[in-house]
Amino acid sequence: MKKIAILLFSLLIFSCKGNSQKTIKEPFEVSKTENEWKSQLSDLEYYVLRQAGTERAFTSPLNKNYDDGTYVCKGCDTPLFKSEHKFDSGTGWPSFDREIKGNVAFSTDYDLGYARTEEHCAVCGGHLGHVFNDGPRDTTGKRHCINGVSLKFIPQK
Repeated sequence: MKKIAILLFSLLIFSCKGNSQKTIKEPFEVSKTENEWKSQLSDLEYYVLRQAGTERAFTSPLNKNYDDGTYVCKGCDTPLFKSEHKFDSGTGWPSFDREIKGNVAFSTDYDLGYARTEEHCAVCGGHLGHVFNDGPRDTTGKRHCINGVSLKFIPQK
């Protein structure tokens, strides 16, 4: 019984998420109250951008969008990704091989029990998705796997 209690206590300690695991700078340039975010965003947009949720795969119309333009943050209109860096990863989420430098911030999340690199808008802190090292080898080797609902597409003029 004592061994089980020690095991359970150890699991509790190591599964807790602390603020030390996040390396995002706060406060952000764009800062709003939760009520302001809720009035600006749909329920799904709020869930993804403000609560670090994930939209269902293959549900975003931006997944198969290959028009020329720029993908900006749905929360604050900060340019995040360019269309020329978008590729079809087959995962069901819009994927890019690089971000617009300085506009995307990174942190580490352990939500699934292992370390993943989480991406956020550097201006408002909105959750975008995650970056992985299984992208196109002929470019950066990175796959920025982004929730389409966190983005707005601005066509090139």
